[in-house]
Amino acid sequence: MSNPWRQGPSLLSSLLSSLLERVPSQCAVCRAWPSRPVCDACVTRFAPPASRCVSCALPVPQGVARCGECLAHPPPLDACLAACAYAWPWPDCIAQFKFQGRAGWAAPLATLLRSAPWVEPALEQADLVVPMPLARSRLRERGFNQAYELARRLAPQKTDPALLLRTRDTPPQSGLARAERLRNLRGAFALEPLRAEVVRGRRIVLVDDVMTSGASLFSAAQVLRTGGAAHVTAIVLARTDPPS
Repeated sequence: MSNPWRQGPSLLSSLLSSLLERVPSQCAVCRAWPSRPVCDACVTRFAPPASRCVSCALPVPQGVARCGECLAHPPPLDACLAACAYAWPWPDCIAQFKFQGRAGWAAPLATLLRSAPWVEPALEQADLVVPMPLARSRLRERGFNQAYELARRLAPQKTDPALLLRTRDTPPQSGLARAERLRNLRGAFALEPLRAEVVRGRRIVLVDDVMTSGASLFSAAQVLRTGGAAHVTAIVLARTDPPS
């Protein structure tokens, strides 16, 4: 039998993360013990199902399918699904996962994402699950791609982290209007040249942690569309609310 301690730090990290995910802990929100990192009661209370635009996942009134912006300017997505609003307690949980190197958060956050309405069918119908890629500088800084960590727990057999590439870093998006964000991201994504044909005629699910304006997801989805994808769904953990 091979010794996992000799197979490199990535395998060891994966084994340790898998072990920690099975250890009971204190709920990070209500402090219940023993529990998972986020208990079922807190998920029910702070991530209730909500009526959202089918194209961009912004909140809409009950019975409304698409928001006005998506009616006027349809994005290159067939569907967009969000598990919760980017509101307390989720920003703190996501920040620990994303910026504090706590990859163990991937499992409970993926469970939260999978429990959102229509996410399970989207994953079952998908041919490929593609995490949003990170720029190399951010990947070096964080040590892992949070979108990939979520995707591989949602659909490990379908996840392909090398198909969609981030070709360049981009200036900060904060403070930019939607059209400016899209221009800022023009040419920032591409299909891996030797495997571009893989997307043709396929149903693809894009995975990301937080959706703000949607510019990054829309730009990535457009690359998949141009490559011949038959259907593109985005699933995100949290969606920011529109400015009041």
